[in-house]
Order: sequence, then structure tokens, then C-alpha cells
Amino acid sequence: MNAAAGRAARLFVDAALGAGGEIRLADERVHYLRHVLRLEPGAAVDLFNGRDGEWRSSLAAVTKGHATLAIEKQLRPQAPGPDLWLAFAPIKRARIDSVAEKATELGVAALLPVATQHTAVERVNIERLRAIAVEAAEQCERLSVPEVRAPVTLGKLLAEWPPRRRLLLCAEAGNAQPIAEVLQSHVNDAGAPWAVMIGPEGGFARSELDALVKLPFVMPVGLGPRILRADTAALAALACWQAVLGDGQQRPPHRSSA
Repeated sequence: MNAAAGRAARLFVDAALGAGGEIRLADERVHYLRHVLRLEPGAAVDLFNGRDGEWRSSLAAVTKGHATLAIEKQLRPQAPGPDLWLAFAPIKRARIDSVAEKATELGVAALLPVATQHTAVERVNIERLRAIAVEAAEQCERLSVPEVRAPVTLGKLLAEWPPRRRLLLCAEAGNAQPIAEVLQSHVNDAGAPWAVMIGPEGGFARSELDALVKLPFVMPVGLGPRILRADTAALAALACWQAVLGDGQQRPPHRSSA
């Protein structure tokens, strides 16, 4: 969440944003502004809420437990991001934290933890993943924070799956086309809803793979000849999708501290 040199700090807030408004912060956010960034009254802070775009504010007042931000002007209007989900079997803490962070940076709209037969992790700290997603969104200049859903079983996920949403199944076994070939064959469907699914560290069970590949919205894809860790596979697949069908052709916004 640290602001880069020459840039204003960025904060995600829940409140509505508009010229002339004020945002009141408390607790850890005030600590961050005062003791981490060491901001003084008048310092610029950019705000976003996933609905109203990005707004420049100034730090109007700081006390021990509270801070007030005065909203001044809109920097960017809200724009829709790629409609891309990541469904993944939970993995060990450090790696699942990394998946949440990097998937946010790669533009996913939703993170869906899924329990499979070989999933070894029984508990997922959803609030922690949400906090990581917020921090990553603040750092990477996106205008929204991905939704982090409660864990579900693979069976429940598939039973409730929206049939229009194509699902790239990263399959470590069985017949699968290279991911680049599959994506290139759908370049005319770039605006359609998509998802990427990654199995657990032990891989999908044979019965799970057999059931998945029979579904009309599932597309089994391969990620090359090497066996990738679950977190590596997730990021590789997301990067491929963004490069071909997502917003990989765009550039980061020009920013200044003014």
C-alpha cells in the first residue's frame, strides 16, 4: 500500500465519492497515514470505491484517532474491468496470500475458493484475503477490488455455474489444447464472461476431471510440459488470458503528485 515516489497515496473506501465531500477515517487507516506515510495536512490522497472512479483528496485534518479527507476532483471515471473469475483450490497460507495479491494485480473480478477431493487446506481466512485484495488494488492502480467469495465444494460451484461463463480448466492430465490456441480461437468473444480454474497441489481427482470435461462451458487447457505449482499455474493462466482476451493492450494511467 506504500505510495511510489512522486505519487499520491491511494486508499480504497466504501463511502460515496464526489466533489466537495469529506471522508472520515479511523483506526489503522489513520495510523497508516500518520506513521507509515508520515503525511501532513494538505497532502494528496487518491480515493476509489469501485463505483465512482478515482478522486483526488487532500488530508484536511489529522488527530490521534481520526483523519478527514476533503474530496477535490475526479481523476478517472469508473470503467468496467475484465469479467474474469479465478476458481482455485485453497493452498497453504503464504501461497494463497500470494494468489489473492497477484490475481488482484492481474485484474480478476472475483476470487472463488473451491474445495476438491485432494484439497489439503480446510480453513480459508476470507477476511484476510479480502484485506490483501484491497491492498493490492491500492498499489496496482485498478479502480475496483475483486470480490472474495466464501469457499464452496466443487460440486456446488458447478451446480450453480452460469452457463454463459466459459471456464478454462487448467488440466494437468488428460486431453487439453495449449492455452494460447484456445484463447486465440476466441478472440471475437473477448467481452464475454470467463473464468480460470486451478486444482489443488495434489491435482484434481480423476473423477473430477472426467466430470468437468463433460460440461459444455469447460475448456481443458495445458500450460506447457512442466508441472507447475498451483499458484504458479493460476498466475500463468491469468496472464495468458489478459494478454489475448483481456486488457493487456492497455497502459497504466499517467500519474503525478500534483
